[in-house]
Amino acid sequence: MNVVEKEKLSSMLDMPLIELIQEANKIREKYFKEGLELCNIINAKSGQCSQDCKFCAQSLKNCAQIDIYSLKSKDEIARAGLKAKQIGANKFGIVTSGNCLAPKELNEIKEAVLQIKKEVGISVCASLGALEKDELLILKQAGLETYHHNIETSPNFYKQIVSTHDFSQRIETIKAAKAVGLQICSGGIIGMGETWQDRIDMACILKELEVDSVPINILVPIKGTPLQDLEPISSEDVIRAIAIFRIILEDKIIKIAAGRESSLADFQGLGFMAGANGMLIGGYLTVKGRNLSQDYKLIEEVERIWKK
Repeated sequence: MNVVEKEKLSSMLDMPLIELIQEANKIREKYFKEGLELCNIINAKSGQCSQDCKFCAQSLKNCAQIDIYSLKSKDEIARAGLKAKQIGANKFGIVTSGNCLAPKELNEIKEAVLQIKKEVGISVCASLGALEKDELLILKQAGLETYHHNIETSPNFYKQIVSTHDFSQRIETIKAAKAVGLQICSGGIIGMGETWQDRIDMACILKELEVDSVPINILVPIKGTPLQDLEPISSEDVIRAIAIFRIILEDKIIKIAAGRESSLADFQGLGFMAGANGMLIGGYLTVKGRNLSQDYKLIEEVERIWKK
C-alpha cells in the first residue's frame, strides 16, 4: 500500500459518518444493484475445541455454558440444509468446532454435501478448520462451492486473541481452498479491543487474498470467555467499519453476521446503506439470532429502498 492510499484510509476515520455512508453506498450500487445474499448455518459439531480463541464459547480453555455434541449425521445436516432453503437462504453453511477433522468426520460431511446437492439444491459452504488441500478437494468434488475461514482480525492483533495457532495458518488454509477452486468466505470480528488500524489492516489483507465474501461479526461478549467483560463498541463504530470495508473491498459481498442484533439494534437498516449486501439469518453458532419475521421485514425494507 502506497502513502497516498494509507492517507486516504486514515482520512475515513475523520470523515463525517453520513459522508462516509454515502460514499460506501455509491460503491455498493456500482457493483450490486439489488438483492441481499442470505446465509444460514448449522453448528454441526459443538464444543470441545482445543484452540484458545478468547472470543469463542466452544473452546476447552474457556468455561462458557454451551451444548456439547459430536458431529451430526449426514441426514441431520441435510435436513438443516432443506430448512435453510425453506427460510429463504441462498447459501447453507456447515460449521464444526475444532481446528481439524478426523477422516471419519470428513467423510460424513462429504456425504452430507452430496445429499444436499442431490436432494435440496442450495449452494453449500463449509467452515471446518485448517483442512489440507487434499481434504478440501474431496469436498469440492462432492459439490462444496465455498469454504469459510475467517482471519478474525489483523496479524498484529491476532496473537492477543489466539495463541494455539498462528495467523499464517489462516492464510495457508485460504490459499489451499482457492487452489482447489473453492470460493472463499472470510472476514472477522470487530469489537475485541483492536484498533481502527487493525480493522483497516484486516480489510486490506482480505482484499489482497481476493476473497469472494466477507462476514463482519460484532463481538457478543459471552459469559465464561476472556472477553466477557469487554465494553461493546458503539453502533456508530460498527457502521463506520462496514463503510470502510465496502470502500476497501469494493466488489466483494459484505455480510453483517453475529452481533448485529445487539450492536446495531434499530440501526440495522443503516448497515445496508453503508455498504453491506448480505446477512446471516436463522441464528449463529452459540448465540440465538433474531426472529425470522423481523428479518424478513428488514430485508423487504432494504431492498425497497435500494430500488428507489
